[in-house]
Amino acid sequence: MKNHDNHVFTRGFAYLFLGIVCLLQLLPFWLAICTASKPATDLSSTLVPRTKNIEWSNFTLAITEGGVLRAMINSAIITVCATVLTCVIGAMAAYPLARRLSRFNKAVSTVILSLMMIPPLSVLVPVYSMMVRIGGVNTYWGIILLSTAGNLPLAIFLYTSFIKAIPESIDEAGMIDGANRATIFFRLIMPLLKPVTATVIIMTSVGVWNEYAMSNYLLTDQAYQPIAPRIASFFAQQSSNMGVGAAAALISALPIVVVYLFFQRYFIAGMVAGSQK
Repeated sequence: MKNHDNHVFTRGFAYLFLGIVCLLQLLPFWLAICTASKPATDLSSTLVPRTKNIEWSNFTLAITEGGVLRAMINSAIITVCATVLTCVIGAMAAYPLARRLSRFNKAVSTVILSLMMIPPLSVLVPVYSMMVRIGGVNTYWGIILLSTAGNLPLAIFLYTSFIKAIPESIDEAGMIDGANRATIFFRLIMPLLKPVTATVIIMTSVGVWNEYAMSNYLLTDQAYQPIAPRIASFFAQQSSNMGVGAAAALISALPIVVVYLFFQRYFIAGMVAGSQK
């Protein structure tokens, strides 16, 4: 009976802790909703959003004057291309690393893992100089390549861990049927990578969509500017009207929230990939 009471107490405390964490995570969204519903003349700090006389013009101004829709299109192009390249290249690179456990492949895996520890801003100056020389500034392909390269180490690490948990008997069965390595990977292994692919999609798309530092330096032309630097510059222009800035932030967050809700059931499965065999 005592053990049962302890279990109930521990479980209740865990639920309470998770509830507090969820509330803290949702608090910025709640504050943004409250602020976006108020006019510029309302400087109150109330935490209750308006139900009447909502200032819908904040959202209209964010779209018309802030160029939020154009920036979202730019971010969508960059995010989709970088995410697809990260998933395809990451999975293809992880397959031989997971199946051939040679010293060379172990060294390569160690190098890839170490790349995850390098802060992106620490290489900003040489990367910017290189992009200027090859003409990658104010272009889609330049920021797409950089975004892909920055997200590949984590993607390769996740794919490698997941593929190691897949029995090699699947590969052997494909070889018996006369399939080569490419056919085995694309027809047998790739369909099994849905959970970890969903995880890579979520982590890569969120990171690329919210990326600010690199795109702020490489995409100075407003025609190519993605959502994060565009929101920052628009928010600076509208410092006297917090409602418009909050509305722009809410609009920019909506697509990535939808992507997460669509792939959330695969997210945890992909995160724990390879922890058990």
